[in-house]
Amino acid sequence: MDARPAPRFRGETEPIDHTAGHIPGAVSLPTLNTVADDGQFLDRETLREMFSAAGIAQGPVSTYCGSGVQAAHLALALEASGHDGEAAVYIGSWSDWISDPARPIASGAEG
Repeated sequence: MDARPAPRFRGETEPIDHTAGHIPGAVSLPTLNTVADDGQFLDRETLREMFSAAGIAQGPVSTYCGSGVQAAHLALALEASGHDGEAAVYIGSWSDWISDPARPIASGAEG
């Protein structure tokens, strides 16, 4: 799961890194979608529905963002939802992924 804002996932904008887009096969679930206006996680059922709508099934899941911070938040949201499986955070995230020009890059709304 890509925790960055949707326009960054789609490759429409990239304010930090030199290359826009996302890791092929990833799904977009922006971190800020998991919290209410007061900054608290949404309730468990709402989080479950959100992950399910994004195609996240039970079992192991990996998260990434630009540098790892939002990915960690998304892994915590998975835990708060009662997700049955590990949530691995790709610490290097997008910044690390694009450091190797041989790695594929996707853009658009689909993974």
